[in-house]
Amino acid sequence: MKLQIIGGGKMGRALLGGLIGTFASAEELSIVEPSEQARAAVLSAFPGVNVSDVAVEGVDTILAVKPYLAVEVVDALPAIPRLLSICAGITTTALEQVTDAVVVRAMPNTPALFGMGASAVAIGASGSADDLAWGVEVLGSVGAVVSVTEPQIDAVTGLSGSGPAYVFLIAEAMTDAGVAAGLQRPVAQQLAYQTIAGAGAMLIADGADAAQLRADVTTPAGTTAAGLGILEEQGVRSAFHQAVAAATTRSRELGSSR
Repeated sequence: MKLQIIGGGKMGRALLGGLIGTFASAEELSIVEPSEQARAAVLSAFPGVNVSDVAVEGVDTILAVKPYLAVEVVDALPAIPRLLSICAGITTTALEQVTDAVVVRAMPNTPALFGMGASAVAIGASGSADDLAWGVEVLGSVGAVVSVTEPQIDAVTGLSGSGPAYVFLIAEAMTDAGVAAGLQRPVAQQLAYQTIAGAGAMLIADGADAAQLRADVTTPAGTTAAGLGILEEQGVRSAFHQAVAAATTRSRELGSSR
């Protein structure tokens, strides 16, 4: 077995789905999950994956459980060589106190399921450049990945870790606004979702710059300028600053509570 994931929840399954066929074959991956119902769901969605309620000794491991359970779960694990934790707010120090494994801390996001994740990786005191490279390899197989210092992981959590939910809220708001403007909901939804997907594709093109792209599609005194004026007037930019800051602060609070 090449890798086991502790936790069969949404994030664990998202990573599993992205890792199959990129980082390893289904048969080389395992989900460790205490819930029989959750294990059945994993088997149904990912045939061929090993599913168990007990972790295996000597296997590199991803920790994908609720943050408040992280230290307790790691303390009960058998001897493993490396641990990649994606638990928001939980520091490498907190985990290193209950395991001899090398601890790598990371924050991916749910688009990893489609190979479109945005992740950041940092090593703890026990980690080396090789361990960092391993973390980058794992998460690089499910999207874009950057290496950061551990104190920066909380900001990553506030920005990209929580970021998909911000985008989903924008999609909801755009759909509702289209309906209010006179469109049928299925039409408004399709247009809103595709607009976000298309704009995202433009943003990840080589050399893309968000401010320049915005300027390129904004004709002075045109329709887009009118819409952007309202967004700026209503403080949308400031709201995003506050949202990322609040999520970052909450990540730090989760860590300090341990």
